[in-house]
Amino acid sequence: MNKEFILAIEELEKERDISKDVMIKTLEQALVSACKKNYGKDQNVEVNIDRDTGDIEVILIKEVVSDEDVMNETQLTLDEAREIDPSYNIGDMVYIRTVPKDFGRIAAQTAKQVVVQFIREAERGSIYSDYANREGEIMTGVVQRENNGTVYISIDRTEGVLSEKEQVPGEDYSINSRLKVYIMDVRESRRGASRGPQILLSRSHPGLVKRLFELEVPEIREGVVEIRSIAREAGSRTKMAVSTNDPDVDAVGSCIGQRGVRVQAVVDELFGEKIDIISWSEDPAELIMSALSPAKAEEVFINEDDKAATVIVPDYQLSLAIGRDGQNVRLAARLCGWKIDIKSRTQFDEAGGLDAFLAEQGLDLVEEYIEEVPAEMPYDEAAADEAGANEDGIVFAADGDED
Repeated sequence: MNKEFILAIEELEKERDISKDVMIKTLEQALVSACKKNYGKDQNVEVNIDRDTGDIEVILIKEVVSDEDVMNETQLTLDEAREIDPSYNIGDMVYIRTVPKDFGRIAAQTAKQVVVQFIREAERGSIYSDYANREGEIMTGVVQRENNGTVYISIDRTEGVLSEKEQVPGEDYSINSRLKVYIMDVRESRRGASRGPQILLSRSHPGLVKRLFELEVPEIREGVVEIRSIAREAGSRTKMAVSTNDPDVDAVGSCIGQRGVRVQAVVDELFGEKIDIISWSEDPAELIMSALSPAKAEEVFINEDDKAATVIVPDYQLSLAIGRDGQNVRLAARLCGWKIDIKSRTQFDEAGGLDAFLAEQGLDLVEEYIEEVPAEMPYDEAAADEAGANEDGIVFAADGDED
């Protein structure tokens, strides 16, 4: 060990923010272990490295005891001690400077191992610090490999993990394909081969949709338009509510873009996932009616105490309001944060109308929101098919049975 080694350590300290003193102390401990292999594991060994010159001092520490009390190699008899220095007495500690066999080779090899390990740890720490601050962001990655359903994606300086539950059914994760991923969580692992930071990615998280719109819509990035709520069933449909405080800005129009170019860019990134964008309202009834789009409701009854709403729709809109396998009303409920019960006009009237409804709910008054819907409205075949309905108002379950 020499001055050049110390200079190299100091350079590492500057470049990678690794403490010189910590590195040297770790090297001293490693050399102690190496020396014990030479002298015996029970030996009391001390290693000191000069912080300026890099010179190494190896010391065996032994206790002076009487002849009959010698138990192991960490002890010396009084006669042995006085051969070193006549002034030693029983109970004194003797410090013997020594040079182990092949010590130069051992020291160089140990120093290399310690420095490499420190560099690895520093790199891991740097990656963890970097990505821990990027939770909730999206990055573009390249699919590297797949193992037991888990996809490993190269992102910048490291590799992220896309577990099966964070993947989207139907998406293609071919090797070398590029796609945007959402950084869901960053953890430190200290076990086995996976030691180091773990970057947990997602393609199914609602935050991915939010970040994609931030990339495409300047008004969102600038804070003029705000995404208030997102409900998503990844790979199928997303509902998103937006608002603005600027009366001259159309929040929904900003997200859609001219000829739908902005929303289409997000849809393309999500491999065709359908996206409904509505205006946020502080009026829960108005918000719920918008969230049920493309269905049109006639009345909404709000129960503030239970945060529940009963929505009355024309008979021919029932299937559309519910959606295929209940998806439309399910997403609307999650978007608004309210329980939503859908009833057709006929169902509501046959059950006794408003009076019976209030009695059933045990309420004296329910806030009511009414919107005029044409008595006869042309059947929207495309919208109904999208929601999973047919012209008879039947919603088909996934297994093909009528619901």
